[in-house]
Amino acid sequence: MQSKITIVSPVYGAEKMLDQLVERLKVVLDSLTNDYEIILVDDCGPDNSWDKIQENARKYSFVKGIRLSRNFGQHYAITAGLDYAQGEWIVVMDCDLQDRPEEIPNLLAKALEGYDIVLARRHERRDNFFKKLFSRAFYGVLGYLTGSHQDSSIANFGIYHRKVVEAVIKMRESIRYFPTMIRWVGFRRTAINVEHAEREEGKSSYNMKKLLNLALDIMLAYSDKPLRMTVKAGLIISISALLVAFYNVIYALVVGFAVLGYASLMVSIWFLGGLIILTLGIIGLYIGKTFEGVKNRPIYLVNESVNIPSADAIRKKQTYKTTVG
Repeated sequence: MQSKITIVSPVYGAEKMLDQLVERLKVVLDSLTNDYEIILVDDCGPDNSWDKIQENARKYSFVKGIRLSRNFGQHYAITAGLDYAQGEWIVVMDCDLQDRPEEIPNLLAKALEGYDIVLARRHERRDNFFKKLFSRAFYGVLGYLTGSHQDSSIANFGIYHRKVVEAVIKMRESIRYFPTMIRWVGFRRTAINVEHAEREEGKSSYNMKKLLNLALDIMLAYSDKPLRMTVKAGLIISISALLVAFYNVIYALVVGFAVLGYASLMVSIWFLGGLIILTLGIIGLYIGKTFEGVKNRPIYLVNESVNIPSADAIRKKQTYKTTVG
């Protein structure tokens, strides 16, 4: 295997794990090819991860570092790494070593059978109870709101062919979610079971609130199901109102007119008023996200980099301008 391999890893709060990550990746990649690079994207976490990235970049020329100007988020950091990736095969993995570098040969071997995308399926997750609970809730909400199947055992970890990555980086929308973008571009894909490791240091930056907010953003960016749900709700209420009106007419003709109840009137007003406000709110969210998109701001901003060739940086800027300009 002599094709170039690129490792892209977003970094947040991983200062104590970066040395081990680089060393384990080096051992694995040396056994696969003599042409590889490791791109570590610092998403401006609370620790000194950037100093550790620079230290490893000085030690190894194949380690490349990118530091964003602020905390943009995991999937924006992944985009930054993909923009600068040069390999024929690109591996995306987390920096916390729960995605084991030792699984990369298995992913590559499966890809060489003729697949463009090989995803890592965590058949036994090594997370605590609450992390698993939050994850199941996130994928459940996301699957319902987007009307698509979401597998909680599959995240970002996987190996992707160059043409897949080129397709993904052409998608410059402001809301980023890597797994959904990978699913959208298509190509021949499969998944294999991998061993999932326990987190050695720190804790995940995702909590229930962040996961639900992410699910809402993804739903607004990739699905119009909430709008369809409001249409269905309006239709159901309209049909129900016609049935109630028909019942009242028959009742009045057979039994006679009765004094309408104040409670039922108020309940109807509040229910319909709440439904109208909910509908307007959903439409407002879509309009707000559309407004963010038409601003055409950069997806991320790079503050500084290390071991990134200037010619490569210029090429990437030209690609970006061609794509969104």
